[in-house]
Amino acid sequence: MRNKMALIGLLCVLVSSVTRGVVHAGSPHPVNIRPDLAKLVVQHEGRPVVVERNADPENMIDPDFMMTSRACPPYCIQPMQLAPGVETVGELEVTGYLQWVGKDPSVLVVDSRDGDWIQRSGLIPGAVNIPWQRLHPEHSDPEKIADVLQFQFGAVRQSGLWNFENAKTLVMYCNGLWCGQSPTNIKQLLALGYPAHKIKWYRGGMQSWKSLGLTTVFPEKK
Repeated sequence: MRNKMALIGLLCVLVSSVTRGVVHAGSPHPVNIRPDLAKLVVQHEGRPVVVERNADPENMIDPDFMMTSRACPPYCIQPMQLAPGVETVGELEVTGYLQWVGKDPSVLVVDSRDGDWIQRSGLIPGAVNIPWQRLHPEHSDPEKIADVLQFQFGAVRQSGLWNFENAKTLVMYCNGLWCGQSPTNIKQLLALGYPAHKIKWYRGGMQSWKSLGLTTVFPEKK
């Protein structure tokens, strides 16, 4: 399957070169995030990363996100509103939250994807990868889930109950509007009592982020 997707991507590039000529070094028109915002600087793992859109008019979406016929289940279209009180956000709202990463400890952007997706397609700058299994009771034990809630999300455990008064605002995403990883985590957090207004869901996820040519970062090779 991966070889097939890579071949599709290569064919698209070849067709693009034939039909539109030589790849340009840059676009004659600005490719801004907003009319008044060309780029922003985001803190990612303690270092500044410039988030901007790819200005190359020949740039194309990664082959991994070109497939349209994913089997459902499990790759079913997600609803626009995931749960009452959970706000669905788009790219501009996500970039707004990213500007607070490293400045406001009450905001955390969470990438819920597992497997080798991070190595293949990268992360949204400023996001922390917490694979969805780490919050799933069928794949993780209660103490490990508690560690995430306490040490990464800022919840407080009191007499066996959770206090989310000072818990972080979470901006959660995965691969796209057909991906169930972040929705699964969000529903589990709500079941634990996490306040709905402190959870934001980027429904478009990495597929929409990539389709707009926005910057991604890759983990350092060890």
